[in-house]
Amino acid sequence: MKTSTRSFCLAAAVSGLLAAVVSCNKLPSEGGQGTLRWAFSSGILSRSPVDMPDTDSFILTVMNSANTILYKGYYGDSPESMLVNPGSYTVRAVSREFEKPEFDAPQFGDEQVVVVKAGTDTDVLLDCAQMNCGLRLRIDPDFGTAYPEGSLTVTSAEGSLAYGLSETRTGFFRPGSVSVILKEGTSSQTLVTRNLEAREILSLGITCPSSAGTSADGGSSISIRVDTLRTWTEEEYTIGSGQGDPGVSSSEAYSVSQAKEHAGEKGVWVCGYIVGGDLSSSKNGIKFEPPFESMTCIAIASRSSVSEKSSCMSVQLVKGDFREALNLVEHPELIGRKVYLKGDIEASYYGIPGLKNLTGYSFN
Repeated sequence: MKTSTRSFCLAAAVSGLLAAVVSCNKLPSEGGQGTLRWAFSSGILSRSPVDMPDTDSFILTVMNSANTILYKGYYGDSPESMLVNPGSYTVRAVSREFEKPEFDAPQFGDEQVVVVKAGTDTDVLLDCAQMNCGLRLRIDPDFGTAYPEGSLTVTSAEGSLAYGLSETRTGFFRPGSVSVILKEGTSSQTLVTRNLEAREILSLGITCPSSAGTSADGGSSISIRVDTLRTWTEEEYTIGSGQGDPGVSSSEAYSVSQAKEHAGEKGVWVCGYIVGGDLSSSKNGIKFEPPFESMTCIAIASRSSVSEKSSCMSVQLVKGDFREALNLVEHPELIGRKVYLKGDIEASYYGIPGLKNLTGYSFN
């Protein structure tokens, strides 16, 4: 069953015909196996005018816990079911492969881990939304006059994209930190750094200084629903304005992963999702679901789905306004909320990097 039209072009997503790889994964004994079946959900979540990806052309991958590929190929070519050994399996469906920054390259998909038990069918639901993020630059027409040798590049951990002065396309990146770099002759400078999340598309206006030449400083199936709803944000940046220093304001807040690398800094902003509380110093000393018992601390993370203490950052809540507003005993509804916090970054608090001495907070 198809849940979308073929008007979404996937020719660029996969070069050539993707050959399916299938492994039988047979049990050598009489022990029972489980059945893994998949089918598309009939529902599609979308508020976007973008044409839907053709779900038959999604790249489906099924791997066991040893990372052995049991199936990899187009969804439309996949078998209706698979008999597998009891154990853990990773199921991934993506509209295209995406390894490095590219223009006009949104990637839709999801990845889930499922445990298959002997003698049962498995139920897995993949809600496929946009997995990468995007950045579009709106460059001041006077940029070429003010910076005749200047160029703009956006970099991430996976690579870089050069943006021409007339570039109108959106560059796509993996979620995380991206930086806009101004290169002028042999010198270069980071103008602004932003932490972008999956589905977020940032439209960033680059304005030149007023003076030209100013220098810069049980019975189951895998169901897939495609969601092209995206978060669009817009910002303006003036070259030479001093904007963009990480941590100096809520709009330039460190992500949790960034904050962990800046222990010792004081009075800085950090953003993250509230994921748990009731922390202790033990390795697994954190609770991720209500009810909670302690009002003295919470945990934040880069994603709302985090469920491991090592991926979190602890936050001290001293008696007063911050504890009253943020504690999970009285406010369990805050689980999953994105919050911006200002405080001092400590190398260790309850066994993980932490934020103490809060002086400000706000919610997204």
